Amino acid sequence: MYGLWKPRVLGAWRIPASGPVILAGNHSHNLDGPMLIGTSPRPVHFLVKKEAFVGPLDPFLRGIGQLKVDRANADRTAITDALGVLERGGVLGIFPEGTRGDGDFASLRAGLAYFAVRSGAPIVPVAVLGTALRRGRVVPGLPPLRSRIDVVFGDPFEAGDGSGRRTRSALDEATVRVQKRLGAHLADARRLTGRADHP
Repeated sequence: MYGLWKPRVLGAWRIPASGPVILAGNHSHNLDGPMLIGTSPRPVHFLVKKEAFVGPLDPFLRGIGQLKVDRANADRTAITDALGVLERGGVLGIFPEGTRGDGDFASLRAGLAYFAVRSGAPIVPVAVLGTALRRGRVVPGLPPLRSRIDVVFGDPFEAGDGSGRRTRSALDEATVRVQKRLGAHLADARRLTGRADHP
């Protein structure tokens, strides 16, 4: 990541140095995941769609600790693997919007709240800005080489209300709480980086 682009990483010190953590990032480009993996001060394990595990990418993704998930079904193995990362005190990376979108956290799935409430791990919001701003001439599907990409980590927070409840209503409430915190962090990150009017 540092060889091809110019990441500017802000707030990495906010990630707890040890213990389980969930990184929740916005997702507007395929480069967002690799950029987070490459700039995080701790190894990150993402849930990656199973379609990506093909050819030479399969052993590579497995080798760097990424988790295969079947997005078409309730993939119990992937859920168990993700909870296992947190139980071992690792860092789980999630794009809570599920798939690439506008990257503004407007459409949030309940998966992030489930993992956070079930494990008790704090959530660290992350904004990746600049990956979808414009296309490069060398590789049209990627941002221009050597362009600046901002990765802004926010303050950790708890998704649950402290009661430990895991009911559907508790997860719904947690999802709303998470969405507000992630949206606020994204707005702060855009102001901080001067990208207020850009993705």
